[in-house]
Amino acid sequence: MADTENKNPPGEKSAEAADSSSKEQEIYQQRLDKAARWREAGFNPFGNGYAPRDVAQRIHDAHGQKTAEDLDKEAPQADVAGRIVAMRSFGKAAFIKLRDRSGEIQVHVKKDVLGDLYEVFKQCDLGDFVAAQGTVFKSKTGELSIAATKFVPLTKSLRPMPEKWHGLTDVEVRYRQRYLDLVSNPDVKQVFLKRSKLVKFIRSFLDGRDFVEVETPMMHPLVTGAAARPFITHHNTYDIDLYMRIAPELYLKRLVVGGMERVYEINRNFRNEGISTRHNPEFTMLEFYQAYATYEDLMDLTEEMLSEASRHVTGDSKVKYGEHTIDFGKGWKRIPMTEAIREAVPGLSDKDMVDADRLRHELLKTVHSEVERRAVDAMNHGELVGALFEAHVEHTLIHPTFITQYPTAVSPLARRNDQNPEITDRFELFVAGREIANAFSELNDPLDQKGRFQAQLDAKQRGQQETMDYDEDYIRALEHGMPPTAGEGIGIDRVAMLFTDAASIRDVILFPLLKPLAK
Repeated sequence: MADTENKNPPGEKSAEAADSSSKEQEIYQQRLDKAARWREAGFNPFGNGYAPRDVAQRIHDAHGQKTAEDLDKEAPQADVAGRIVAMRSFGKAAFIKLRDRSGEIQVHVKKDVLGDLYEVFKQCDLGDFVAAQGTVFKSKTGELSIAATKFVPLTKSLRPMPEKWHGLTDVEVRYRQRYLDLVSNPDVKQVFLKRSKLVKFIRSFLDGRDFVEVETPMMHPLVTGAAARPFITHHNTYDIDLYMRIAPELYLKRLVVGGMERVYEINRNFRNEGISTRHNPEFTMLEFYQAYATYEDLMDLTEEMLSEASRHVTGDSKVKYGEHTIDFGKGWKRIPMTEAIREAVPGLSDKDMVDADRLRHELLKTVHSEVERRAVDAMNHGELVGALFEAHVEHTLIHPTFITQYPTAVSPLARRNDQNPEITDRFELFVAGREIANAFSELNDPLDQKGRFQAQLDAKQRGQQETMDYDEDYIRALEHGMPPTAGEGIGIDRVAMLFTDAASIRDVILFPLLKPLAK
């Protein structure tokens, strides 16, 4: 029987929640009162215009190795500003720790030095922003510190910071209030610094190989560039529906037609799909296209780029990810999709791999509902191969592995293989059981592309939701001629997860999409 005795009437808070709310309001009012005292002393508690000369790390770099005696002789001066993250008061003196963008530095404040300013300091709380100027010295415990001769309150924090020793631990709150997460969990900041370092490296790597960074539209008149469900918006002036970008692919390839032979874009894409540890509806992709190159050239380039990125971002080609140590050093495995399936599914022969009924029988072993069964029954041979790979192989690929020779049926924009038109010159890169990159020699035959677009329309009529529209202008562009080209997309969020040992994509996106809180 359901327990109803302890439930509160609708709209009524529990005693514990009400008590917590009352305490928060009390603290809020106390801090408002302290802010008023700052004003009375002539300091705007929400002012502007202070520019510190130094940052914490610069002071540590310049003076951290010096002895206390050397510092006494030199008496170097410092000027810092930051958030108070620790405070130890001794009546007429106190040690506070300030945190700025570079790190932390200790500041010693004394009443007999600051005079009336010490009374202003006493109105400070953890979380406040202040500035201090003074002489660098080492404390009795050997910690590099600043003896403040000037103290300036800058910004009053009206709400308390998370409890010092436990920090902000509730995962949901951490994602919703990322600002508190960054303040209370310093390791989180390092994750996003590494992500920034990764993106900067990729730009430098491609720029150094004559690629040009471009920007293409984020609102599309058609669903193009990938097979996925779009977000829909509306333009009032033209009175037309538009689709948030699924991928920039067809626009970038138009640029190759126009003579921009090496282009890339680090872009935000939007897909109206489920949310998981690997998926966020808004995510970041790198897409790049290189004329006079094949998908095999891009395998070489990708291996080189991510191997160097690993060393640049983490300091090593071997990266710890969960229970695995992944080696991004060169020499990655390359294997055709059908061969990978045969290795994973005992009993499948070369003959079986071209028999749609045999593959369908094998795939039906993995379904759990009548809806899934009907979907499998409607699949063609290429779709069955792709589905078997997802069911049996994908999650087993821990170390960097290129899967090649994708079926044409699941590769609507890739070039057919010259020897076997049932497969394409395509690869996907898998690491830690997930897709990291997708690339292929581009389909530049407008007649073939027409047929592929039509096949997408046919799939939509069969009930598939993740399909592309027929893009007549893109066909027209191909009819003007696109040189032999290869292109690739790499998931920046997923690479960042690998380099930061993040279990969820939400850990590498500053503000992930979350379900709204109940009102």
